[in-house]
Amino acid sequence: MATEVKIPAMGESISSGILAAWHVKDGDYVEKEQVLYELETDKITSEASAEVSGVISIQVDADEEVEIGQVVATIDESAAADSSKDDASSSPESDSPDEASAEPEAKRDEASDAEPADEPEQTTHTTGNEKALSPAARKAAEETGVDVAAISGSGKDGRVTKSDILKAADQPKAEAKAPETPAPRSSESEAGPPPGKTGAPSPSEGRRESRKKMSPLRRKIAERLVAATQEAAMLTTFNEVDMSAVMKLRKQHQERFVERHGIKLGFMSFFTKAVTHALQAVPQVNARIEGNEVVTQHYYDIGVAVGTDKGLMVPVLRDCDQKGFAEIEGDILNYAKAARDGKIQMSDLEGGVITISNGGIYGSMLSTPIINHPQPAILGLHNITERAVVVDGEIVVRPMMYLALSYDHRLIDGKEAVTFLVKVKEAIEDPARLLFGI
Repeated sequence: MATEVKIPAMGESISSGILAAWHVKDGDYVEKEQVLYELETDKITSEASAEVSGVISIQVDADEEVEIGQVVATIDESAAADSSKDDASSSPESDSPDEASAEPEAKRDEASDAEPADEPEQTTHTTGNEKALSPAARKAAEETGVDVAAISGSGKDGRVTKSDILKAADQPKAEAKAPETPAPRSSESEAGPPPGKTGAPSPSEGRRESRKKMSPLRRKIAERLVAATQEAAMLTTFNEVDMSAVMKLRKQHQERFVERHGIKLGFMSFFTKAVTHALQAVPQVNARIEGNEVVTQHYYDIGVAVGTDKGLMVPVLRDCDQKGFAEIEGDILNYAKAARDGKIQMSDLEGGVITISNGGIYGSMLSTPIINHPQPAILGLHNITERAVVVDGEIVVRPMMYLALSYDHRLIDGKEAVTFLVKVKEAIEDPARLLFGI
């Protein structure tokens, strides 16, 4: 009995994706709940596991686009029973090298690849491999013209896989480039290299460019960024904040915070609470445009941008007005790990009212972040550097950070944007405001 492996539904807005990678090979025996492949969509990257145990036959190559519900492989459950029968029927005598080498030629061809053979490896596999080819391997054989019968398969029971065929196709090219025997450099050319030139290859001989299809996530990011710049009247306002008070608090309470909560106290929880405080003080920023209507939101779900190898993701911290610093730090850590491991869920990315993007962790000094449409604003954080500033008429050195608030001017006027950013600045420079809500 063969069980089909189908691309599962990922959400109403997702109809296709890219099968980014297989974690198993064609012909492998897979266990139930074993991770089979990685799927990239325009919103998330996720993994899929086997529903049953058996031998897998892969029908779709990696890096191909697949539709929701499409069959990408089958798992032969009967292979588990066949494997157990083979193991039970084998005996110590059958594994003896002496007896195995004395078997008739016809019997040796029918034996499993676990038995030793004295013949060259190329002749241990017959044209029966062609019948066991997966659709992906058969397609590769047709395109390359490789003789499958002459290949030693690396798959289960000596099956020839797609990678085996591609390696065999590339082998003649590699042999043609390399000389059969080492030869002195002077014998390579009777005339030798032209005057003024060395033996190094010319630029045209090496690959100076490479191409790779854009992932669905990267395409979606590109589309959303272009849409944000075209649909919103985007403007950015700047300010700077003295991080002395926050840094002092962290240093003072970090050890006890870790002992009690098992997690470090970072800067992001301070800024998340400061943004929540500013949204409460300036509700015009906590809104969005839908058609000809302005929708005012009475909740405080803050998006936090997380950089991954696949692209930027923005998981949303829910109800930040009701959470303490430890809960926020825990949420950020869990979401960041899930995003980087490709285990983020669609529900984790939906519904944010504003985004915080911290380019400072990469060393950015100043930027103009692009809003995460349809959100009306995004707060950009930057690198903390010691600078000379004037405090009470004296020049002092303080750890300073530039803040940048990009906002949709169709919805938010300059007064509200500047007031919002000042509220964030005041809350960071005097964290007691967060305690008293002032």
